[in-house]
Amino acid sequence: MKRNWSGIGIGLALLVASLNAAEIPRPAPELVVRQVNGQQLLLSQYRGKVVALEFLYTTCPHCQNCSAVLNRMFKEYQPRGFQVLGVAFNDMATLLVPDYISQLQLTFPVGVGLRDEAVGFLQHPPMELLYVPQLVFIDRKGIVRAQYRGTDDFFKNNEEANMRAQIEALLKEPASGPKAAKKKAPARSTSLPSPKAVE
Repeated sequence: MKRNWSGIGIGLALLVASLNAAEIPRPAPELVVRQVNGQQLLLSQYRGKVVALEFLYTTCPHCQNCSAVLNRMFKEYQPRGFQVLGVAFNDMATLLVPDYISQLQLTFPVGVGLRDEAVGFLQHPPMELLYVPQLVFIDRKGIVRAQYRGTDDFFKNNEEANMRAQIEALLKEPASGPKAAKKKAPARSTSLPSPKAVE
């Protein structure tokens, strides 16, 4: 009896990928964003708005690019109910966030979070490398509708156009939410790791 090992290998790879994927859609858990001035922002205070939440390293060039694009989107879509929040969780983030905001001239809040909180929020397997940026889109009802990691094609193939499409789609939905939110969608791609991994 001849076995098709390649088929078994592909099946196992798909199974592992599905087990490691975050559940989409899912209710966004509460998240505290600690600003360097001592104030705290709660994710729940933005209920009723479409939120883009970026988990980032202030020292990561890919995160800096993502923040710059998000800043342009924020300026354009804020009047329609769009909010961006940044959460830095790298070492010494509290000291580095003010320069990050200043260098990029960010107009949206960027604060500090703990790595364990980021991992929990993202439903990221604790033993797996965490790629940054991690970008989460939350609808007006507080439901996570999309989630992308730094290695996803979302960032590689016209990041700004992909963000714009995601934001516009969510802004068109009524605050009561779509029936489509109950459907499962892939949480992340199966793209190969890149050097943007952080431990």
